[in-house]
Amino acid sequence: MSSDHRTRSSGRMPPPTPEALRAALARVQRLDQRHHMHPFTDPRALVQAPPFVMDAAQGCYVMGQGLRLLDAMAGLGCVNIGYGRPELAEVAAETMKQMSFYHSFAGVTNPPAAELAARIAALAPGALNRVFFANSGSEANETAIKLINLYWRRRGQPGRRLLISRDFAYHGSTVATSALNGLTAMHKPFGIRTVGHVAHVASPFWYRFGGDLTPEEFGKRAADAIEHKIMEVGPQNVAAVFAEPIQCTLGAIIPPESYWPRVEAICRKHEILLVADEVVTGFGRTGRWFAQETFGFQADLMTLAKGLSSGYQPISALVMSDDFSDVIGEQSEVLQHGFTTSAHPVATAVALKNLQILEEEKLVTRIADDIGPYFAARLTTLEQHPLVGEVRVSGLIAGIEIAEDKASRRQYPVDLGVDQLVGQAALARGLIVRPAGNVLVLCPPFVISRAEVDFIVDALAEALDQIHTALMAS
Repeated sequence: MSSDHRTRSSGRMPPPTPEALRAALARVQRLDQRHHMHPFTDPRALVQAPPFVMDAAQGCYVMGQGLRLLDAMAGLGCVNIGYGRPELAEVAAETMKQMSFYHSFAGVTNPPAAELAARIAALAPGALNRVFFANSGSEANETAIKLINLYWRRRGQPGRRLLISRDFAYHGSTVATSALNGLTAMHKPFGIRTVGHVAHVASPFWYRFGGDLTPEEFGKRAADAIEHKIMEVGPQNVAAVFAEPIQCTLGAIIPPESYWPRVEAICRKHEILLVADEVVTGFGRTGRWFAQETFGFQADLMTLAKGLSSGYQPISALVMSDDFSDVIGEQSEVLQHGFTTSAHPVATAVALKNLQILEEEKLVTRIADDIGPYFAARLTTLEQHPLVGEVRVSGLIAGIEIAEDKASRRQYPVDLGVDQLVGQAALARGLIVRPAGNVLVLCPPFVISRAEVDFIVDALAEALDQIHTALMAS
């Protein structure tokens, strides 16, 4: 019997040939180059070189073009329970068969949306009990901005419009949330104005700006910068302070312990709303369900996204305190805000299952008691390297500061791209980290093993050695 006949009779197709795989890859790349505009990508770069095609993922690894890479960024700090969980695929399929979609406008709900809102409220700290669903962190923060404006109008103080944000902040990529960002590169190309809308103050970035102050002293000074800005513009004009508990996107900036309690006290003193952007830190990243618990403060509003579904579905949430939501709901008037897919039944069902996995597998506790301390202990050994000025870690988020001179904490010129070079050297060794301007950011999945942490540290040590040798030779 011929091999062709055996293949046909078994019902199995032969595996694709290398030539067929190369042709399929080339087709995808060609279509992408011609038609797909990528976020946060130089369009000209994709003209010069084709996109990298990822086509599979499992656990802490992503696969594409014949490579298997340990993803120490969990996508973009979101795939908390790891890739390829069949439970989430099953829930998505079951829900889609039962209720593929219906909107939540005009007082309509669906079972998973109601259950998820209640679950978030039960987990959230303090009196954060009311949930509005959206589809991304940007949309959640945009919703917060709109509702804050409504809140102050209903309080009879429509002049409270100014938002205080910080240098190195990242809150999204819509027009309003881009204005909140402490990143002028996201303002200038689009003509986004911040004057009169957003005031930026110093970040609690001790390593770069602390000078001779202790972290505790600097934390208080950075918090006081918020009060100085409030007094400069007038408390009667300030609506809210927007802040990430850890400034993840632009450097994994972990504030000194003195910072957050003082910020909260300043907001309470001047009756200004405090918004905690927990899009990255929410749902366990720091070893507590929310970073507010880690740093000892209580916000009036909290925004959530990435870890809510571990990136398996686009979903986000604004969580409001009872006092805030009571003011929003005190008048009989339609809330003129929402998104077609707010509280999507499939997305909310997947998010519910994701939270169930986090709880049943005790993944948040594991960060606090086991893998988090191990991650910190292993990563901080890199501080001995001549290129590393500081390693800062909270739970499973870390920033590795690249320094030209360790004693003075002097940085390399940003345009030299030393962090990019180290990131590329790590990638060549099978490791994904995120360069962020003289910082390497890591946010691995919660399911990462000790052996995988060891691999991260070993690969980074080799990458740092390679680039340090090259710098010394240049």
